[in-house]
Amino acid sequence: MTKIWAFIRERIHSFRPAFSGWAYVLRSQQNAWLHAVASVAVFALSAWLGIGRLEWALVIVAVAFVWIAEFLNTALEAVVDLASPDRHPLAQVGKDSGAAAVLIAALNAVVIGLVVLGPPLWARVSPLL
Repeated sequence: MTKIWAFIRERIHSFRPAFSGWAYVLRSQQNAWLHAVASVAVFALSAWLGIGRLEWALVIVAVAFVWIAEFLNTALEAVVDLASPDRHPLAQVGKDSGAAAVLIAALNAVVIGLVVLGPPLWARVSPLL
């Protein structure tokens, strides 16, 4: 029984670096707060509209994609800053490419949001106009 609890304890402790990274991103990246507000708003709107399971899956994947891009961009920026503390054109290319990945993910999420949430939202608000 002791081995089982030790295994469980080790698994729980193995999540510490992930939560530490999550906290770092939320503390250090202003755009992460924008993503957080947008995520909450999109989930609340999705619940209010009563979208179906497939639509929920699309919304969740789109939101997760943005968060994954933001976390990878933050990691890339940290590694570039460590490897190249002085300004270097290739370091800038790395940082700019990471930022572009977040932009692409965010634009993708907007398009998915319009396709998935647009019609039911229009159906709810059009009678009020």
